[in-house]
Amino acid sequence: MWTVPKPKYKNALSEEGDITVNIGGVRVVLFGDDLQRYPESRLAELSSCSAQHPELISTLCDDFDPGRKEFYFDRDPDSFKCIIDVYYFDEIHIKTGICPICFIKEMEFWKIDQSVLDECCKSYLSEKEEELKEIANKVKAILEDLDGDQCITRTQRCQRFMWRLMEKPDSSLPARIIAIASFLSILLSAVVMCVSTIPELQVTNAEGKLVEHPTMEGIETVCMLWFTAEFVLRLASSPSKVRFALSIMNIIDFMAIMPFYVVLSLTLLGTTSMMELVNVQQAVQALRIMRIARIFKLARHSSGLQTLTYALKRSLKELGLLLMYMGVGIFVFSALAYTMEQSHPETLFRSIPQSFWWAIITMTTVGYGDIYPKTTLGKCNAAVSFLCGVIAIALPIHPIINNFVVFYNKQKVLETAAKHEVELMELKSGGQARKKSQE
Repeated sequence: MWTVPKPKYKNALSEEGDITVNIGGVRVVLFGDDLQRYPESRLAELSSCSAQHPELISTLCDDFDPGRKEFYFDRDPDSFKCIIDVYYFDEIHIKTGICPICFIKEMEFWKIDQSVLDECCKSYLSEKEEELKEIANKVKAILEDLDGDQCITRTQRCQRFMWRLMEKPDSSLPARIIAIASFLSILLSAVVMCVSTIPELQVTNAEGKLVEHPTMEGIETVCMLWFTAEFVLRLASSPSKVRFALSIMNIIDFMAIMPFYVVLSLTLLGTTSMMELVNVQQAVQALRIMRIARIFKLARHSSGLQTLTYALKRSLKELGLLLMYMGVGIFVFSALAYTMEQSHPETLFRSIPQSFWWAIITMTTVGYGDIYPKTTLGKCNAAVSFLCGVIAIALPIHPIINNFVVFYNKQKVLETAAKHEVELMELKSGGQARKKSQE
């Protein structure tokens, strides 16, 4: 908390260089000695400018009253109140409620360098500049979609149409239907993967082993054919193949499709005696586990999951602190538990590494009960480790939730701002077209 000392105001403009300015209806008296601390600023130039040079004065202000010796500016008075602080305190703070981008324009008008901004305001300004860049990128993407019909060749038009159909659910009704179908296919594939493991729904093969029901395999094959067609069409219509290949979501899609064809290939190779059947079956079982990657495809169709991913990325520091706290606690409490339980003849703590498992399930409040202390000191140690684990897990929860809410609201604001920017551009272009037609 800092206070601003009041400057010593004078009764009249007795000294040379003192000026009176009117900023949006707010009249302020400024003293030449203070203004000359920044001689290259607009106000300093006004203070040193003589009333006999009206042409020079007109370039520095919007209007001038020679009788009252008052300079008029059609500017924001709230921003000006912050800017004049630089003449008294050599720094500027942007007050709450003032747009930082507009404030920078005000500083440029008054010819004040941005280096006088306080560090907190600079970080706030950088965040707003990043938001503007994101809005510009979103506007650029929208404009590219709108200009897709202006492609030169028929192949380019077909490629752009297919890209919209597969990647832009909001572009048309067919695109939305495809997105819904893809979403339902992911859910159906995940359900089939889970249900096919129920023994009552499995069938016995020639060797007497339980295998998936043919109906389940058929449904899975249909879903995989849909995923494959979707992936191939998106790859073929992608404007940038390199960017498509390096995208995390596309890598997840490939990892969800690949096990199906690898399993199919290994099965065919195994039946032709090119590999041992046992090894093929082991490889098939290992690759079937990779089918769980399909569930991550839901992130492509869920803005909430995408926001959660970005929130976790922004919270890596907090998650790192959580792991560090838990790691230290696990080491300390497992070593204490091993030492305290050695006096009991039926102790379950045979070694410190074995005690790590007990410390993990205790500090995370799971408590399987397979390992537990039997001495009084061991139980007290368990109680303390339990409480420390609850506190350590609860500490980073608030920053992670806050990052999630902030990022989600920010994305909504950016999307709305981008759409409004496009609408304004369309209105301006329409107005210019009408003016040309009238001429």
